[in-house]
Amino acid sequence: MYIASTAVFLAEVLKIVACLIVMRHQQGTWDKFSDMVRKEILGRPGETLKMLIPSGLYALQNNLLYVALSNLEAATFQVTYQMKIMSTAVFSVVLLGKSLSRDKWLALLLLMIGVTLVQSQSMSSSSSATTASAKDEILLAPQNPFIGFMAVITSCVSSGFAGCYFEKILKTSDTSMWVRNIQLGISGALFSLVGMLAYDIQPIMEGGLLQGYDWLTWVVVANQALGGLLVAIVVKYADNILKGFATSLSIIVSGVISIYLFSFQPSGVFIVGAMIVMASSYLYGIDFSKRFQGRIKPL
Repeated sequence: MYIASTAVFLAEVLKIVACLIVMRHQQGTWDKFSDMVRKEILGRPGETLKMLIPSGLYALQNNLLYVALSNLEAATFQVTYQMKIMSTAVFSVVLLGKSLSRDKWLALLLLMIGVTLVQSQSMSSSSSATTASAKDEILLAPQNPFIGFMAVITSCVSSGFAGCYFEKILKTSDTSMWVRNIQLGISGALFSLVGMLAYDIQPIMEGGLLQGYDWLTWVVVANQALGGLLVAIVVKYADNILKGFATSLSIIVSGVISIYLFSFQPSGVFIVGAMIVMASSYLYGIDFSKRFQGRIKPL
């Protein structure tokens, strides 16, 4: 079994390598490429320091999620964690100056409800498995719902702020998106390295950094790295709110694929939730006030 913290660290390193390869291809020659690295990355440490904010918040978010999961029931966690959708919308208005109509706010509310319903089927099976295993234990770790709830709230706020902060940096500067991803990757690698050494230094010293790795593990690492780059592209050319809709729709697509690959049996709640997610996506993509303008006569 591989050590999860090493996979997180290597995903950040792989993301940096992938960005460097793209930059090398764009520049055409090694001289231009090395000159760009020297000027844009090594010569501008202040710009790299800016990326410590989203990287630090993402690291904080990951730790808070563990706290929340250990202090809340699975269903409660999943419902409250969907508040990150609204958090992202609020910071899009505050930080990025976006204007959201009432129809779009309604669409975001429906998206929260739909995602919760879609994931309720996996939540119920997870909760049942947890309950069954808990019966075999004499003592259970006490849960503190207040701490769990505060951890979820803080995680949602940090997620929304970090995403919109990164979007603002990408869209308000002339720096290449690939350079920004390298800067973010350096910060992310630093935080993941600290976490890896803090929690898993002993097993790493005993079995090595790559213990338990096979081809499937490397697929997971590559998927994590390339997924991070795709998120940056979406944020650059769309926004964080649309990323939330895309993520929600991907959950539905995964469920549909699982029907054929893993004999997944969707429940009625899953189907209703999927319909709500699709309806919210359609509602967000149109503006009813403009769509019906001129059709309704004033009194």
